[in-house]
Amino acid sequence: MNTAVLRAEFRLFRREPGAVFWVFLFPTLLLVILGSIPSFRDADDSLGGLRPVDAYVPIAVLIALIMSGVQTLPQALTGYRERGILRRMRVTPVRPTALLSAQMTVQGTVALGSALLALAVGRLAFDVRLPGQPAGYLLALLLAAAAALALGAVVSALSRTTRIAGAIGSAVFFPMMFCAGVWIPVRAMPDALARGVTLTPFGAAARALDQAAAGHWPGWDHLGVLALWTVLLTAGAARWFRWE
Repeated sequence: MNTAVLRAEFRLFRREPGAVFWVFLFPTLLLVILGSIPSFRDADDSLGGLRPVDAYVPIAVLIALIMSGVQTLPQALTGYRERGILRRMRVTPVRPTALLSAQMTVQGTVALGSALLALAVGRLAFDVRLPGQPAGYLLALLLAAAAALALGAVVSALSRTTRIAGAIGSAVFFPMMFCAGVWIPVRAMPDALARGVTLTPFGAAARALDQAAAGHWPGWDHLGVLALWTVLLTAGAARWFRWE
């Protein structure tokens, strides 16, 4: 990867206040708002005795990945293609793949930073326990990030313009938020619904993070779903992506 391109992409990202807010700050802000509700700090039997604020820390982590994958990344890549930047890069020493790699590195790094911020604020502000199985939590988090970026690459591949990228990204965004448990935590869903949701990348990620947070190694079935989706989405993006 060209380090100059990577530094340039980081600088460009910092100049986009909307992207910085929605990817890096919004998940933690949502956690603070929910945690400030008194009932969210009381144990809930439907969540296995957890407080809702405890259950929403992994969800806040996933929101950052979803925002980055299906909203920010497709807009950036499609914009570069739409403006002919990728085409012009073909005649320079910097290959378009360097720009693609840099964009995915920037988006992934910022999303993971947002995840760490949510964990830190949850711990300091609401006494949420840190993950009891940190290695398993990190593995699930990295797989979820890979799946999110692969999904974003597919959205980019299917979008000829930024307007189309925004429409497809929005169509994917809300179902993925539901699967991550934003409206109903996956552990509180009816059994049949929960089984279906955990076949999606962010439903599987939600359960894997829940298990690791509780001190257990994430289920290999959930990790396997994440890995399979990452492979399938990456293959689809590679097949359908066009540089111009």
